[in-house]
Amino acid sequence: MIDLILVIILSYLLGSFPTSVIFSRLWKGIDIRDYGSKNTGATNVYRVLGIVPAVIVLSIDAFKGIAAVLWISQIASNNLYLNLITLQLLAGVSAILGHIFPVYIGFKGGKGIGTGMGVFLALIPKEIILALCLFIIIVALTRYVSLGSLCATLFLSLALILEKYYFNLKVKDELVFITLALTILIFFTHKSNIKRLLKGEENKIGQKI
Repeated sequence: MIDLILVIILSYLLGSFPTSVIFSRLWKGIDIRDYGSKNTGATNVYRVLGIVPAVIVLSIDAFKGIAAVLWISQIASNNLYLNLITLQLLAGVSAILGHIFPVYIGFKGGKGIGTGMGVFLALIPKEIILALCLFIIIVALTRYVSLGSLCATLFLSLALILEKYYFNLKVKDELVFITLALTILIFFTHKSNIKRLLKGEENKIGQKI
């Protein structure tokens, strides 16, 4: 039981690492939370600092998810009550929650996309690559990063549901359930974006705010 608690805590603390806040200070001597949308996600980093810093921040945020799933979960690999996929999911969810509600900066973080991408890249690489392709297409066509993120997240849930219940592939129930739960969470973190999209007021990529 102690090892399971340790996995959750360490994954959360890793996910809480404020990548963009630290990077923006090192890169330009600013606090990213004072500029643009004031969000700590990679999209705001792109708007304020440019493409290279955004890619670096996104990569580090994704790595947090990968590390939680592949390495931190191994602390409890001998747990008699939970299988490996469940441990990995717990670690991944904890890292995503840390990214969204980081303890180091007052529980106000990103929207879960960067670290979530890393979690799913470690768990379901084929599906996340397809989701990323969908994201790129939607952003290229609409210039709405938030819309691309939401569609890609929804795609993951639908893909797993189809794989399990239509194509009868061996997809764990826990994976389907947690992916659905995370999809709902990410839609929740994007609720202000959804409102602006519906009103036609959402900021497009490259647009100064």
